[in-house]
Amino acid sequence: MKAIIPVAGAGTKLRPHTYTQPKALIPLAGRTILSIIVDQLVESGIREFVFVVGYLGEKIQHYVEKKYPDLTMHFVQQNSREGTGHAILLTKDVVGTDEVLIVLGDTIVEVDFREVINSPVSVLGVKKVDDPRNFGVAEITDNLSITRVIEKPQIPKSNLALVGMYKIRETEQLYKCLEDNIRMQVRSHDEFQLTDALECMIQHGVQFNAFKVNNWFDCGRKETLLETNATLLKKYKLSASPVLPYENTIIIPPVSIGEGCNIKNSIIGPNVAIGDNTVISYSIVKDSIIGSFSNLYEVVLKSSLIGSDANIRGLSQSLNIGDNTEIDLG
Repeated sequence: MKAIIPVAGAGTKLRPHTYTQPKALIPLAGRTILSIIVDQLVESGIREFVFVVGYLGEKIQHYVEKKYPDLTMHFVQQNSREGTGHAILLTKDVVGTDEVLIVLGDTIVEVDFREVINSPVSVLGVKKVDDPRNFGVAEITDNLSITRVIEKPQIPKSNLALVGMYKIRETEQLYKCLEDNIRMQVRSHDEFQLTDALECMIQHGVQFNAFKVNNWFDCGRKETLLETNATLLKKYKLSASPVLPYENTIIIPPVSIGEGCNIKNSIIGPNVAIGDNTVISYSIVKDSIIGSFSNLYEVVLKSSLIGSDANIRGLSQSLNIGDNTEIDLG
């Protein structure tokens, strides 16, 4: 079995951070989105990966080759971003007739991966959501057999969203449906969607079952990325290392602090992830992600996403305030 991970997207909803690095390499709970996905799959026994790269793809390739030198890796270039269906079709020559596990590059789920991989039929990951109109949607029977999938329906007949994880045994049929859809210009929301190819397979008699994931973490926007960071920090039970004391600093777990950081006279946490070699002085930081090689001085940050090599300096004030006074410094 091969794992296909499409990571060619520009991550426009996470700009300005994605101007200089791919969304998949955004730091998250002391790791990256991509490393969390790959680690899950490696722990489940998968050793061969196909990465569909495009925007800043050389950074993806450099990162995974350095971090996972023992894996078999293929890199397929998607020069024009025309949707997930187009991205998957580009992997045809690499995959051949092998079974595939497709995991979208911004999809982090909690599930028994080995059970998914060993399923005797093709399966799609689903989870109930409040508003399924923003997702691919699966309609299923009582025994979890999928009868239909549709991309972002205006009037959904199901509240089960496709979470971006697909185990497919019938790869020849998959690629045929992808080719047919592109030849006939079958688009949804102006793109060639993987969901439409899966629906084509269902209409041609391929059996799909649904598997329900325990948790599905959204990494597509700043607000949900910070929520995911907090959830994963709690899950990994991360805190500052006791062998690296920070001068006159209070650490409120869970936090993740990278190597080579210099922190003093500050309060850090809860729910903070800090990259390597960052300097923080006289600051309060909570519910935030801070990149590597950044410098924070006299700032109070909450619910913030700060990139690498950033330099932030606050406004130092000297106040002499009497009784019954209220001041808002913004």
